[in-house]
Amino acid sequence: MDAATLDVPRVPLWRCHLLEARNEFLRLLRAPSFALPTLLFPPMFYLLFAVLFERRGGFEANLYLLATYGVFGVMSPGLFGFGVTVALDRERGWLALKRALPMPPGAYLASKLAMAMLFATIIFAILAVLAMVLGGVRLPAGAWLSLYATELFGVLPFCALGLWLGTVASGQAAPAIANLLYLPMSFLSGLWMPLTVLPAFVAKIAPLWPAWHLGRLALAAVGQAPGEALLPHVAALAAFGLAFVALARRRLARG
Repeated sequence: MDAATLDVPRVPLWRCHLLEARNEFLRLLRAPSFALPTLLFPPMFYLLFAVLFERRGGFEANLYLLATYGVFGVMSPGLFGFGVTVALDRERGWLALKRALPMPPGAYLASKLAMAMLFATIIFAILAVLAMVLGGVRLPAGAWLSLYATELFGVLPFCALGLWLGTVASGQAAPAIANLLYLPMSFLSGLWMPLTVLPAFVAKIAPLWPAWHLGRLALAAVGQAPGEALLPHVAALAAFGLAFVALARRRLARG
C-alpha cells in the first residue's frame, strides 16, 4: 500500500501543546524536591514573618511581604522548572529525542513556560488567601489583578535564566547552581526584608538583580512604592530576559 494513501490520524496542534504542558506539570508535581519547596516555602515564610511581625520594624509587613514573597515564589518555577529539568533532559538525551519526534516546534519550551506560569498562579492564590484571612490585607480588586499580572509575567525572565542554566550546567550541578542564584539574589533584592535594614552597599547593588526590579513592581502594585517610575523596571526585566534567551538559543544551536 502506498504510504500516501494511509489514513494517518491528524492531532490538532492545540492538543499537542496541551498534552505536553499537562505531562510537564505532572512531572514536576510528582517531584517532591521541586513541588514541596516551591509551593510551601513562600506561604510558610509569610506566615512566620508577615503575620507574626505585622506592622513592626517600621513597615507594613503584611503588605510588603505579600508582594516580595510572591516574587520569591515565582522565581522558583523559572529557575528550577527550566534550569534543572532542561539540564537533565539534555544530559539524558531526552532533548535530542524531542527534536526528532514529530511534535510541534517549540512545544517543549512552551510546556515548561505554561508549567511555570501555572505554578506562579498557585503560589499567588495561596499567598492571597493567607494575606486576606490571617494577614488582614484588604486591597481593591484592581490592586489584586495588578499584583497577579506582575507575578504571572514576572516569571518570564527567570525562565530565561533557567533555560540558559539548563543549557550550560550538568544535571547534577544545575540544582546547586540554581540555589546559589536563587537564595542570595532573593536576599540581596530585599525580598526577605527591606533593604533599609541591610548594609548600605546592598541597596547600591540591588538594581543589578532582576528580582529587585520585579520586587519593586510588585510593591508598587500593593501601594508600597508610591510615585516610583515603573517603566525602567519593566525595561530592565525585558532586557534581562531577552539577553538570556539569546544566550540559551546560541548554546542550543551548538547542540
